[in-house]
Amino acid sequence: MLKKTMLIVASLVASLIILMVLLSGTTQSGYSQAFYFTPTPGADGRIIYVVRENDTCISIALKNGISEQQLRELNNLVGNDCLNIRVGQQLLIGIKQEDTVTPTSQVPVEPSPTPPRGFGTLCIYLFNDTNGNALAEDTEVGLGGGAISITDPLSRVNLTGSTSETGEAVCFEDVPEGDYNISVAIPEGYNPTTSMNFTLLLGPGDTATVDFGAQPSSRIQPTSGEGSPPSPFLALVGLFFIAAGVGLWFYLRRLTSTQ
Repeated sequence: MLKKTMLIVASLVASLIILMVLLSGTTQSGYSQAFYFTPTPGADGRIIYVVRENDTCISIALKNGISEQQLRELNNLVGNDCLNIRVGQQLLIGIKQEDTVTPTSQVPVEPSPTPPRGFGTLCIYLFNDTNGNALAEDTEVGLGGGAISITDPLSRVNLTGSTSETGEAVCFEDVPEGDYNISVAIPEGYNPTTSMNFTLLLGPGDTATVDFGAQPSSRIQPTSGEGSPPSPFLALVGLFFIAAGVGLWFYLRRLTSTQ
């Protein structure tokens, strides 16, 4: 009889271990991050965007500062054509106008022993991620009051600023090419829906935009390790083991009373 009791206890312990392993795999979560470079005009002045995974007409328009209607008109997209765009497809998002060149006297340029460094533009956008999907959508507004910090590995470049609630990205122009760490401290009362730190390589002539998302603390689901609220599934598991324990107690008591 004792062997049978020990077998029941061992089965319950094994079930608990298996469930804990499965739960540890389902409670891990991570942040997604959106960033993109503004495409450079080609030799013919056409600015082409290459469709990426999960792109939509709305998200492409938002990334490139145009309206969805403009995107449709530039690419003859009508009706449900936006539902059929595919990864790798090239879409026209604009045509660069030729700059008027004013004749000037040419000054001979002396050769430099080292090539000059190029410059680019870094833009930061913090938005109120109401649905928590880490994607800035046209129905979501900008979130002001976020502290921006941009530094390079050697701390030769240190840029700071604040995010705007106007819905426009905050841009830093004439940033020397190189590696940069970008971080945003969100306003009090909000929790992040994306990573608040991001690194990227800025090339000469690049215009890079990084989106950061946050939403009110009462609506955000904390990530693993941040004290997430009890899960209904975990509650059911707890009730199962409580019931199993009570049943085992009655079973052992009955065995004792019959001996």
